Amino acid sequence: MLTILAKLLKALNSETSPWALALAVVLGMFIGLTPLWRIHNLIIILAALIFRVNLSLFLVSFGVFSGIAYLLDPVFHDIGLSILNASSWQGIYEAAYASAVGRLSMFNHTITMGSIIFSLLAAPFVAAISYFVVANYRKRIQKAFMKLRVVQIIKGSRFWQIYTSLRG
Repeated sequence: MLTILAKLLKALNSETSPWALALAVVLGMFIGLTPLWRIHNLIIILAALIFRVNLSLFLVSFGVFSGIAYLLDPVFHDIGLSILNASSWQGIYEAAYASAVGRLSMFNHTITMGSIIFSLLAAPFVAAISYFVVANYRKRIQKAFMKLRVVQIIKGSRFWQIYTSLRG
């Protein structure tokens, strides 16, 4: 746990682009909000590895958004149910479900469909907010944060030893 937190702080304090960190948050959001054992999550994990996003931030955002997903499951169900009940899309759903990939994707599941649609709609906002937070942390908060008495105490702890060992 301390190692992940140290790697997260290292990423926030590094020269990594704020947009790269925001992409890690967005991909973690997709995995966290959608049901875990689905084929689209394998694609998202592959995208995270291909684009070499910060895995610590990816895992932290996955954990945070997994907790949020439990609260939003009724909303996901309602969104998915309304989309799956749309009569104009029934032919597309039948054709997709007739294929092996369509059945494997489990898009006929209301929470899966609703959470994917919700994640797609929320992704630009989460990316912009993540970028804003990282950029403002680096501009305003980082220097003041390092001067706090609590941080000075932490610098003498095992956590700080782990953090500094990751720097080199």
